[in-house]
Order: sequence, then structure tokens, then C-alpha cells
Amino acid sequence: MRATFFCALILAVAIGLVAPSTYSWANDLPEIKTSGVLRHLGIPYANFITGQGDGFDVEIIKAFCEHLGVKYEFVQEDWPTALPSLIGKKFKLQDGDVNFIADAPVKGDLLANGLTVLSWREKILNYSSPTFPTQVWLVVRADSPLTPITPTGDINKDIELTRAKLKDLTILCKSGTCLDPSLFNLTPTGVTAKDFAGSLNDLAPAVIVGDAPATLLDVPDAIIALQKYPGKIKIIGPLTGKQEMAVGFRKDQPLLRDEFNKFYAQFKASGKYEALVYKYYPLVFTYFPEFFKK
Repeated sequence: MRATFFCALILAVAIGLVAPSTYSWANDLPEIKTSGVLRHLGIPYANFITGQGDGFDVEIIKAFCEHLGVKYEFVQEDWPTALPSLIGKKFKLQDGDVNFIADAPVKGDLLANGLTVLSWREKILNYSSPTFPTQVWLVVRADSPLTPITPTGDINKDIELTRAKLKDLTILCKSGTCLDPSLFNLTPTGVTAKDFAGSLNDLAPAVIVGDAPATLLDVPDAIIALQKYPGKIKIIGPLTGKQEMAVGFRKDQPLLRDEFNKFYAQFKASGKYEALVYKYYPLVFTYFPEFFKK
């Protein structure tokens, strides 16, 4: 009887009936090829994922799936759940340190939705080669009395000029993202940072309707807002240096990341990458010409 029970238990584990949640999906490249499906975790954001079945990152990952010969599957997430759904761990971020607090179900194989490369994220995942340039800007309504800085040619001086504009200002931020107020040492500036409860896509509209006089925006989102709401907002200046975005992979996926980087190099060399940039972010060439010369 006991032997029969253990045989049944082993069989149940083998077919996944009692498998731990963190192993619910395929792991590295061989397992993904065997499963025949790659699951793309993402959040509708700034034309990286439009929510309509396309977007800059959607098209890149679909092309990667064709390269691998597997089916593409999109798994929609939100900022608080996206990283746990990739790495299989819930965590808290405090003063740049990541503390794991619980297991989480792994729901996908990679994360791609305009994911900024940040030092704290590098502690828990691996990034692909850079896929897009970015930076964080201070953005206000067009009728704000604040005036844009005059660029000096020195990014550090430009950041200080922008930070000087923050005194007595209320700005919208977003915890857990590249707009997390803890990343900017805002306390000495005299600014009031207001954590925004809505979507990142709604930060610019919130400023336009008067929810706050200013917001932080990263470059892709700001470019989309400038096109979508002409004459409604203006850029004051940078609060970070030049940054990069990339695709996120779990630490135990070196083969998948390496294969993506090989594919991505070929994708860029073919001209398809530049065509996607023109399709979704035509203005970015004006702000970051050096990135696209690499």
C-alpha cells in the first residue's frame, strides 16, 4: 500500500499535478523549445505594448519567437506583479536593497515593456543588450510658470539646474518603477513627491487636468505625450543621465538571454529594428542620435 502511494506521488509530480508554482512554466532555452511556447510578460506602456496586440517590444519578441520556431503568448501584468511573475519571488525594495519575502508563481519567460536598466533590478534579473535609450525628465503643464533649463552641454550641470526648479513643487512619481522617488534623492530639493496610484500612461494626462503641477516622465512616455497632447505639456530638463532599456530574464536563463542577444544583433543589422523605432518613436532620433549610431 505504502509503495503504491509513493509511486502515485512520484507520478503526480512528474506530470505536474503537485509541482511547485515557481516551476509552472518552461525554464531556459531547451525547455522553451520543447514546450513550443514563449510567454512574454508585459505591461501596456508608452507604445512598447499598446494593448491592441502590437507595440515596439511586442513586435521584437514576436520576431524572436519566429527565430526560435515557437509560438508567442502575451501575459499581461502590472508594475507590482511583473517582476515577481518573472523571477518567482515577491520582494520589498528599501534603500536600494532587495529583500525577498515570499514565493510567487512564475507566469512567463521574459519581461519586455520598456524596462529600464536599474542597479537594484540587476540584483534580481539579467538584462539583454540595450534595446532603447531613455532618461527621466521633469514635465509640467504648458502654462506653468516654470521655464525649461538652457542646456549647458554637461549633463550633471543640467541635472542640477533641473533639480533647482523642484523647490516647493509637488510632482507625481511612481514607486517600484524608474520613476520611484527613492531613486532621485529628492529630500534636499524641497519638493513634495506624490506617489501616483494610476497607470504610468496616465501621468501626463494627470498633470494636464491639474492633479499636480508636475510629473516625472521617462523619455518614451514623454515623446508619446508630446505627440498625443500637443501644446499641453513642456519639458523642463533631465533628472538623470542617459539610461537604457532592455529585456529582462531570470538569472537561471543564460541560454535564452544569449540566444536573444544573437537574434537581436541580426534583427538590428537587417534594418528591421530601425524601422520599428521610426514606426513607434520617430522623435527619439532627435533626442538620442548617438544611441542609434551604435
